Amino acid sequence: MPLALLALAVSAFGIGTTEFVMMGLLPQVADDLGTSVPTAGYLVSAYAIGVVVGAPLLTALGSRIPRKRMLLLLMALFTVGNLASALAPGFGWLIAGRVLAGLPHGAFFGLGAVVAARLVREGRQARAVATMFLGLTVANILGVPAATLLGQHLGWRATFLVVAAVGLIAMAALARLVPHVPVDERQSLGREVRALGRPQVLLGLLTAVFGFAGVFAVYSYLASMTTEVMGFGDATVTLVLALFGLGMTGGALAAGPLTDRALRPTLYGSLAALVLALVAFRFTVHVPWLALVTVVVLGAVGFMTTTPLQMLVMNKAKDAPTLASASNHSAFNLANAGGAWAGGAAVAAGWGWTSPALVGAGLTVVGLAIAAVAGLLDRDRGTAEGASRVVAHSPLAEASPAAGKQVSSSSPASGS
Repeated sequence: MPLALLALAVSAFGIGTTEFVMMGLLPQVADDLGTSVPTAGYLVSAYAIGVVVGAPLLTALGSRIPRKRMLLLLMALFTVGNLASALAPGFGWLIAGRVLAGLPHGAFFGLGAVVAARLVREGRQARAVATMFLGLTVANILGVPAATLLGQHLGWRATFLVVAAVGLIAMAALARLVPHVPVDERQSLGREVRALGRPQVLLGLLTAVFGFAGVFAVYSYLASMTTEVMGFGDATVTLVLALFGLGMTGGALAAGPLTDRALRPTLYGSLAALVLALVAFRFTVHVPWLALVTVVVLGAVGFMTTTPLQMLVMNKAKDAPTLASASNHSAFNLANAGGAWAGGAAVAAGWGWTSPALVGAGLTVVGLAIAAVAGLLDRDRGTAEGASRVVAHSPLAEASPAAGKQVSSSSPASGS
């Protein structure tokens, strides 16, 4: 794998850390800024709003900017957003900082996935995208627990200062390791928008919204389940979250080669496995050691859905994949918000702390049904079964990424 993928993974690590760390810092932030924990919870929503708005907006604005330069600009905006969060004088300013930090999230992952796929030879593109996503999973194993611990001992502002420093390191890695990737001369905003409107792309985005919502219906309340149902103490919450992150990493590693081999079967299988794991968790959560095993499985099968979903929308967008790829991350964040809301509504209705697992299973069933309908409607079996045709082969696959050679600007293979 090219070293450029390492730069993308480091960037993903920083983004993943700042996205999820706020959940563990809400008590410290609320106490320091003189507000309640539920009100401080709006900071999580603020970041998600930034992602949903920024993914299509920044992708559209940067449609004619060379890919490497655009990645650097997005990471610079991410760094500024985290620095603004660290220096925020009040709650309103912190909300603004979180929105600013979230704006480049979807655009970076969307563009990064396209660039990653162009760095490798045909047949290994899903593995390249999964490698970039490994940074996101490692953030949940190491970044979020470490950043939470730092915030608890040195204050939440120190956490965002460190994340801003990670952003600077990521920018240096991008500048050094990612080669020049020119914009396809045929690429235009109108073409990207038309690609986004293709039925198979829209069905892929809907699959992400409902399928991945099942993960966050449980993940959002995993800390409470750990203490209220599993019977562990508060100190164990970090360990349980890290186990979930370990599962995510395993799922990402498995998803790459499986998606390269058979895209739709990987998607169907991972969604079906997620439904079964969520239903099982409703019962295993009462047996501590079984609950911990199921948490790992949930992380694995949940994150295994992300690579085939990412490759599917890029595939179906054909030669204009960037906006569709970025919009997929807006879909994932809508899933985050919707899953958390649905799980919380079940708890608020008095159904108990285990009810989000069954709610999540129901949401994922809807996602699986949408994916199945899309598969039945898809008459293009050439791209339905393999993700390797998403982006044309790049000569950089045999060259050193640090050498600064130019990536072929050929558009994704039509093959479809």
